[in-house]
Amino acid sequence: METETIIETEFNTDFEVRSLDTICINESQLQHKWYHNIKYLIVGVFFGIVFVKAEIISWFRIQEMFRLQSFHMYGVIGSAVAVAMLSVWLIKKFNIKTIYGEKIEFHKKPFSKGQIYGGLLFGFGWALTGACPGPLFAQIGTGATVIIVTLLSAIAGTWVYGKFRDRLPH
Repeated sequence: METETIIETEFNTDFEVRSLDTICINESQLQHKWYHNIKYLIVGVFFGIVFVKAEIISWFRIQEMFRLQSFHMYGVIGSAVAVAMLSVWLIKKFNIKTIYGEKIEFHKKPFSKGQIYGGLLFGFGWALTGACPGPLFAQIGTGATVIIVTLLSAIAGTWVYGKFRDRLPH
């Protein structure tokens, strides 16, 4: 991020630093009409179809992964990590900007033991329900409506975390 002098700064715990004339977050500052977001719906439906075809949303495949019985899910997750690493490297190396010309910035996040607790909680929930946040909607879309309980639980957990975040261990 470019260095600039900020005279008056307000810190917000929602991952942003604001000043009177500057907002330093990884969010686009452009305003668009509601229909501008239809492209994200189309991409989401496409990814849902890919998830179904690749059996990523299969409770059976997820259980196989947690029981160390199959490489299928590890291959999918490993491929996603490799693509993400390559993408970040390319963005940094060639200073790639968004399609609107905005600079893409990466911010270091300090380690916290809360990340371990959160990761364990996430993993246990994923193993028990056979669902993680990405495929939830694809699972519901395929008719596995019992997953709505998992979706509502994820929403409730997010709300509880937001409510008590300041009191949790760092």
